[in-house]
Amino acid sequence: MTEEATASINADETQSVKLEQPPKCRECGSQRVWKAGIRYTPFGEVQRYLCRDCGHRFSVQSSAEPLQKIRRWSINSDSAILLGCQVCVSEAEGTKNLEEEETRLKEAQRESTALSQADVKGKIVEFSWWMQKQGYAEQTILGRTQLLKILTDRGANLLDPESIKETITKQKDWCEGRKANAVISYSCFLKMHGGKWDPPRYREEQQLPWIPQEKEVDDLIAGCSMKVSCFLQILKEGAIRPGEAWRLKWTDIDYENKTITLNRPEKHSNSRQFRISTKLINVLSNLQRARDIHPERIFNYVSTSSLRRCFERQRKRIAYKTGNPRLERISFKTLRHWKATYEYHRTKDILYVMNFLGHKRIQNTLKYTHLVNLEQDEYVSRVAKSTVEVCQLVDTGFEYVCDVDGNKVFRKRK
Repeated sequence: MTEEATASINADETQSVKLEQPPKCRECGSQRVWKAGIRYTPFGEVQRYLCRDCGHRFSVQSSAEPLQKIRRWSINSDSAILLGCQVCVSEAEGTKNLEEEETRLKEAQRESTALSQADVKGKIVEFSWWMQKQGYAEQTILGRTQLLKILTDRGANLLDPESIKETITKQKDWCEGRKANAVISYSCFLKMHGGKWDPPRYREEQQLPWIPQEKEVDDLIAGCSMKVSCFLQILKEGAIRPGEAWRLKWTDIDYENKTITLNRPEKHSNSRQFRISTKLINVLSNLQRARDIHPERIFNYVSTSSLRRCFERQRKRIAYKTGNPRLERISFKTLRHWKATYEYHRTKDILYVMNFLGHKRIQNTLKYTHLVNLEQDEYVSRVAKSTVEVCQLVDTGFEYVCDVDGNKVFRKRK
């Protein structure tokens, strides 16, 4: 091979390596980007990217000239002669094509792997159907099947309990609670097959939920899209679970009395009814005019998982724009914890909070009694001298404090 051909090949290899490097985000300059599909235009293909730091989407049009150079090199260069050669043994007897033999072994291994994956998938589907017949909740079935699938993808054998133990032990990034859920999931799987095992001991660590400030919650809700914002507002005012809000129907809303009735609770909790604000009523009215796919349901998402992924993308973008990384810690369950904490410190009535959350056991409600001390927060004070002013302050969220010189003093947390 001549020096010119070698230099040409090295230059083309350098060019191909440069093409594989991800582009920089036009918003924040980061190179931590994901490929987000291809857009087909009359002028060629346009690669779409999503920034993992700020959530910005942008396009980069691919150049046809470098690709043609690479294809020309792979066909016309001297090294292309090696692509079609056959490597054989030197013995006269028993000579065989090693390339064909290696290809055959790879295909056989791929077929066996596909068969084993099909068997595993069939067992997980069978396990899911068995739990459904036993009356398990939908979220319980989804969580346990996902855990078993993760274990099998990471090398565990569903028919070998020792393999399950070893795989769970190797998950260093799992907390004790997730490992305990994996043990419970596999115990349920063995119950279906009538098997037994000596389960490892993992105890879930009781951690207090993180409670954000109300201003942070309002900023996040205001920055999301219309549907996601309405979903978050319902979680904030009603302290209901994400699955409960996702299953709400238009018939559950009473626009005249400004209430929402929850008749399909999760985790076998009590049905309940809660009041909502005028702001949420107006947003729901606008959504009802634009309903299309599921006219009977408020939110036409396929599942709560798709809704959560949409929310996480918007949350990341809002946190970057506002410069507040604490917003990325807010999840759907955070709003339920925030409302429960707020209601207890407002009423100091643990039984009221238990009924408000739909709990059947007061032990599940007691953890909200010592989360944060809202009394140390800053307040805005107002004085009402007439009945009309009192009504206006109450409608805007102010709370009565005391009487001073015949006037009523109200306050509202900032």
